[in-house]
Amino acid sequence: MFHKDIYVQRRNKLTKLVNNGIVLLLGNTDVPMNYASNVYHWRQDSTFLYFFGLDYQNMAAVIDTDNGTEHLFGNDVSLDDIIWMGPQISTAEKAQACGVSSHHPYSKLQDVVAGALKSGRKVHFLPPYRAENKILLESLTGIKPAQQKEKASTELIKAVVALRSVKDEFEIAELEKGMDTAWLMHTTAMKMARPGVYEREIAGAIEGIALAAGGMLSFPAIVSRRGETLHNHYHGNKLEKNDLLLVDTGAETSLHYATDHSRTTPVGGKFTPKQKDIYQAVLEAQVLSIESMKPGATNLSAHLLAAETLANRLKDLGLMKGDISSAVQQGAHALFMPHGLGHMMGLDVHDMEDLGENYVGYDDEVKRSDIFGTAFLRLGRKYQPGFVLTVEPGCYFIPALIDQWQGEGKFREYINYDKVNEYRDFGGIRIEDDILITDTGYKMLGKPIPKTVEEVEEIAGKD
Repeated sequence: MFHKDIYVQRRNKLTKLVNNGIVLLLGNTDVPMNYASNVYHWRQDSTFLYFFGLDYQNMAAVIDTDNGTEHLFGNDVSLDDIIWMGPQISTAEKAQACGVSSHHPYSKLQDVVAGALKSGRKVHFLPPYRAENKILLESLTGIKPAQQKEKASTELIKAVVALRSVKDEFEIAELEKGMDTAWLMHTTAMKMARPGVYEREIAGAIEGIALAAGGMLSFPAIVSRRGETLHNHYHGNKLEKNDLLLVDTGAETSLHYATDHSRTTPVGGKFTPKQKDIYQAVLEAQVLSIESMKPGATNLSAHLLAAETLANRLKDLGLMKGDISSAVQQGAHALFMPHGLGHMMGLDVHDMEDLGENYVGYDDEVKRSDIFGTAFLRLGRKYQPGFVLTVEPGCYFIPALIDQWQGEGKFREYINYDKVNEYRDFGGIRIEDDILITDTGYKMLGKPIPKTVEEVEEIAGKD
């Protein structure tokens, strides 16, 4: 945990942004995997962590925005629990650790919420994403799970997004710790990019590094010789010479702050000429978009800059043609990059995605596009100092998408399908780094992971 004063300050800020009623924040519970006592890996709710820092199961909290009181709910352990799990700290000790003066048994949560509702007070809650909390919320409020997302407090969502979007110095320092682990994870994977190695061997090695550092993976690792599949979690392929190994993975620190990087490495140590051309195009798109980042600029503009840069390089290679600015405006580039430039990052790798992407990534000034490709941009709004985000352009040759667009004659004025089909077995390339928006521009977080062609070839497949 951070010092308790940090959590007190965060909750004080929250009460100033939510005008009346009570704020109900639910922690997570253990989730059974195949029987009740064999559970999935434990992970606390990120917003509960942000305001209380308590990494324990079966906890909840209520903040009364009218009188400023705070209440923590949890159960002390029994002797049987101690026999199986060892000594555990009490709810009183947990409350003291995060600066909450009032604590109660978990069963009292029902009475507090019922009392607020009976008095006609507003109960602010966030949209639950776990089935257990949906059922609990129904028992507390009477709101059916199917209606909970719609009835969640927009006021509370916007307040949480406003606070969690801007990282303080302590959060940035914690993120930097994760970056050190991420550097070792990615350089290890690059060194293992040799013919005959299975993807699962690399996936196991990088997960071991994350665990050894005291945390875990920030999301299931993407380790694939088929990089054209954007979220490919299958790890059963054996690497072959001249494959492109795409590794998209991140570390989560002991305080649950996430990193997220991608690197693409030539198996065997050298890019082919065709691979090098595409790699340089993606790298240029990434570098130029990062250089454009500063407070007041929008991530939508950076995304379009990356897309246009990539499309211009693809035109140089004969894969695209015509007016590139018009091509990007209409979405023709999305045949090659059907995703957004990046997303917010913090306690979640896709930070606050559970609260709704449009609340996190857009506002009244910057609206989400409905054009294929750009519509998948998770963050479009203006940067503020303290934002942490990913920058991850890519270029992919997806046979099914190529076939569909070519069959429909889609964007024939911009896409040279004869040339594109020469790349059907190419795979995909993605290059991703984590960026902090500063008062005057940007800062690349963490120790630089090899990224230029020369740097990647120097480390690829080397012991």
